[in-house]
Amino acid sequence: MKKFNAFILSFLITCMVVTVSCDKNGDIVLFSINNDISLGQQVAAEIESMPEQFPILDRSSNIEAYTYLEGMMNSILASSSVTYRTEFPWKVNIIDDPETLNAFATPGGQIYVYTGLIFFLDTEDHLAGVMGHEIAHADQRHSSKQLQRQYGVSVLLSIITGGDPGLLTQIASSLGTLKFSRDAEAEADDFSVLYLADVNDYACNGAAGFFQKLLDSNAQTQPEFLSTHPSPDNRVADINAKATEEGCDTTMGADAVSDYDEFKAALSN
Repeated sequence: MKKFNAFILSFLITCMVVTVSCDKNGDIVLFSINNDISLGQQVAAEIESMPEQFPILDRSSNIEAYTYLEGMMNSILASSSVTYRTEFPWKVNIIDDPETLNAFATPGGQIYVYTGLIFFLDTEDHLAGVMGHEIAHADQRHSSKQLQRQYGVSVLLSIITGGDPGLLTQIASSLGTLKFSRDAEAEADDFSVLYLADVNDYACNGAAGFFQKLLDSNAQTQPEFLSTHPSPDNRVADINAKATEEGCDTTMGADAVSDYDEFKAALSN
């Protein structure tokens, strides 16, 4: 009983330091939305300070490419299924690495897309599917929850308040390979379908096209974020099943391929 009382006392003390509540997704959290935003912005600043590892394309020199990708992100964020579309300071960055098939999201809505992934895909619908998936990881707070499990709430809070800068560098370096549970991955896939179904600008099963391309290409180098995930063939089937369940449009827009080719050409210049 004494041990139990000590646990309760410790929990109450923790509650005085951090907010314990249900977030808008219905999850009980110790890490607030403002904490997500602060951590995401600090990680983004750290990533920007590491140009050798993260060669981010300059916006002023790549206006056309960023305008295209920001337009895609903003279109997806118009979905009513995005929980924190007005709270998070959503931002997309392009990492100039043609050898890497990857994309990732920080807590609080900072999205990163590698040029290797952009050039690998054939249509904007496929990229929109991947973008929706990454937005879901931030919006459903998968990134935040996984970092909390890995480092602990108190450690993350100490980073936000100016703690160990080396740990911040470690977190920034590892986000591209952050391992999510199978449930989190399935949820992100489902929300990608819901987002695209809501906005009706892209084929709602666009993410399935990405996984199908992996299967068709027999790519030697799999995206790092797929290393422990369900197999691509299962995800193609599951995403298509979700699209059928929602009854949403799975056809590409008439200009989808040509517009995407122009976007890739802008990145090549």
